[in-house]
Amino acid sequence: MRKPDTSLFCLLRDTLARTARLMVGVPDYEAYVAHRRQVHPGDPVMTYEEFFRERQASRYGENGGKISRCC
Repeated sequence: MRKPDTSLFCLLRDTLARTARLMVGVPDYEAYVAHRRQVHPGDPVMTYEEFFRERQASRYGENGGKISRCC
């Protein structure tokens, strides 16, 4: 994990990168980990691989699930 940088340029760059990833369907693992540690401190945190597989399954309706997308 990168050391946080507080410069305006770096903040803008990181925000744009996060937005672009979400727009093409790449989930934000760092946001997930921060949320789990803050809101659910005693619960286990999935590894990146587990998290990615779970998000893909949720997005594309694996295991007979419903495909939830706009088109």
